[in-house]
Amino acid sequence: MANKVKAANKGKIKKSELLPKIQAFFEKDPSQSFNYKQVSDAVEVKKDIQRAQVFEILLELKGDDFLIETSVGKFKLNKRGKEIVGVFERRSNGKNQLVPEDGGEPIFIAERNSLRAMNGDKVKILLSARKKGQTIEGEVIEILERVKQTFIGILDVQPHYAFLVNDNKFLANDIFIPKDSLMDGKSGDKAVVEIVDWPENAKNPIGKVTKVLGAAGDNNTEMHAILTEYGLPFSYPEDVEKEADKISYDIPEDEIKRREDYRGITTFTIDPKDAKDFDDALSIKKLSNGNFEIGVHIADVTHYVTPGSIIDQEGEKRATSIYLVDRVVPMLPEHLSNGVCSLRPDEEKLTFSCIFEMDENAHIHDYRICKTVIKSDRRFTYEQAQEVIETGEGDYKWEILTMDSLAKKLRQKRFEDGAIAFDRHEVKFEIDENGKPLGVYFKIAKDANKLVEEFMLLANRTVAEFVGNPGKRKKPKTFVYRVHDLPDPDKMENFATFIRRFGYNLKTEGKNSDVSKSINKLLDSVQGKREENLIETVAIRSMAKAVYTTENIGHYGLAFEYYSHFTSPIRRYPDMMVHRLLEKYLAGGRSARQDVYESLCEHCSSMEQLAASAERSSIKYKQVEYLSEHLGEEYEGVISGVTEWGIYVEINDNKCEGMVPMRDLDDDFYEFDEKSYCLIGKRNGGIYRLGDPIKIKVARTNLERKIIDFALVKEGDSDTPPLKADSYSKNRSFMPSRNGSSGKNGGGRRGDKKKDSRRKSKKE
Repeated sequence: MANKVKAANKGKIKKSELLPKIQAFFEKDPSQSFNYKQVSDAVEVKKDIQRAQVFEILLELKGDDFLIETSVGKFKLNKRGKEIVGVFERRSNGKNQLVPEDGGEPIFIAERNSLRAMNGDKVKILLSARKKGQTIEGEVIEILERVKQTFIGILDVQPHYAFLVNDNKFLANDIFIPKDSLMDGKSGDKAVVEIVDWPENAKNPIGKVTKVLGAAGDNNTEMHAILTEYGLPFSYPEDVEKEADKISYDIPEDEIKRREDYRGITTFTIDPKDAKDFDDALSIKKLSNGNFEIGVHIADVTHYVTPGSIIDQEGEKRATSIYLVDRVVPMLPEHLSNGVCSLRPDEEKLTFSCIFEMDENAHIHDYRICKTVIKSDRRFTYEQAQEVIETGEGDYKWEILTMDSLAKKLRQKRFEDGAIAFDRHEVKFEIDENGKPLGVYFKIAKDANKLVEEFMLLANRTVAEFVGNPGKRKKPKTFVYRVHDLPDPDKMENFATFIRRFGYNLKTEGKNSDVSKSINKLLDSVQGKREENLIETVAIRSMAKAVYTTENIGHYGLAFEYYSHFTSPIRRYPDMMVHRLLEKYLAGGRSARQDVYESLCEHCSSMEQLAASAERSSIKYKQVEYLSEHLGEEYEGVISGVTEWGIYVEINDNKCEGMVPMRDLDDDFYEFDEKSYCLIGKRNGGIYRLGDPIKIKVARTNLERKIIDFALVKEGDSDTPPLKADSYSKNRSFMPSRNGSSGKNGGGRRGDKKKDSRRKSKKE
């Protein structure tokens, strides 16, 4: 036995020798975070057993508050005193926390110690004495900066008072509203409420209605509520609309003379069948030398929208058009986006163009960027262009077939250079005139889509390289780039580990092109498999997000050294910025101020994320609405997520995702295995793994919270009647006084037990 212990300890270093070296290393560079490998190298530890010692010591130093863990496996010196400043994150489940300004790990704040701080408030906390083995806690002692708090919910109006029934994840309490602050809202209306006070002894915050959106459940109301939730507009200011309406369709003759005239060259647009804002067109003609001249023509929006105008200010603020399930909220007024600027057939239009001379192998011999005037000969839908490609027959068949051939060669070259092929199926809904979803279908990118995509990518890359790589030792001028960073190595390693359970391998090291080709091989191999959507989703989450910036680092996903957004100025403000910079530089202008444009880039990236979140939220709402008409119906699905509170399942037929709650897995006591992404039954050993096929039925839906609950279908229970969909509960454990106020300071108070009972009934 003694020999075994001796063997196990062979090679170890005494802790008394290692500890002071590690402490000294962190004290030498207190602002940086390090993992155990970096620390081991710094203290000159090489053997695996010694490195394991280093990791154990790091965990002990974290437990003693000498170090803080800034991210998983990374540590830095704890310079905190007893008081810490940070951003308060409120949660409706009571698990509030402070995110410290120094970037350390979040600190738990119990509700009783929150000082009524709201989500996003900047606060100062006092750290509690840490007990061994327990989570570090704090108490809010001062609210330094209040953020404006608005919530969306359903009004419950009584004779002398009202509540906003609130299902926001940041606030468990419903909001008390005095009768004179209702703005004529009625019970059942969905409304926006601003919190104006939260007295110390009141259970509920006090609010006032700032906007009544309409009756809950109405399609317009719900879409407007989603936009409002993300701080996005759903209507256009009247003064901006009026200013836009003044802009004429007529093009002055002297403006045409200043431009290259493409009105006599075959030109067409290819867009979705429901599109109205045609901001790109393609032209083609054969040159005498046998090559092709390809024109990528983009609506010249900035000719009409001048810097600093009220139209420009509104466009800058919005930064992007928003595409919900049933509507588009345009960045620019419809008179411009669907009218003056839209490249409609048989209408003369002003454009900003990239003109390429290209041979039959799609090699580019020359190009120029110039202002043009065009007249589109034909408006194709993607389906119409696809039919020409597939049959070889139809209007402008030579033009479409030639450009399709060139596009395929451009695409092939792109993938040879290391571009990643994320061609995910897009979920779409068939919707009636009232916005009700009648069915689900998938938008699949075919050759016609890829034809347009390749020439837009070519134009975007060309303008970025034109400015970003001027050559002859010239310094690049300020420009707006669309960049995509390299994947995080830790995320890629986790992704590689994840897919091994499905029998796939992934190269995570080596040249960028080697890694991207390995990803493409993986994506090809999962096509048509039950785990296809799951693996593609996890792959995308492993990647960095593309953003706008003036600092070019290239676009990893497209394998482009230079890339920008030039081709959609009707719906993206960064494209308008690019147009203005290009026009300035083509005329020999000086470099623009980088700080100004970097600030605009950050704003546009932020607004893009908000718009994407609103789009996802609208899709989720329609999925819940659709399945609420299919309660009790059975579907085949795949486990798309595993958590300690249940398993998420994605239905194969329609990609709707819901949850089988842990409480409904009643055949065993299941424990969550975080490392293996699975639930394991303690008694019978049953396992629910990520990616497993599974049969479910729709058990419950909650439109207000956008929640779908599934139940497992077991052998012999297919005829089990479905559980009813959740209904909105109006129970109130609230006793108003004669003057219509409640409790002290009119704050509205309710018993905790009754409130918990109501919330439980809503959840279940």
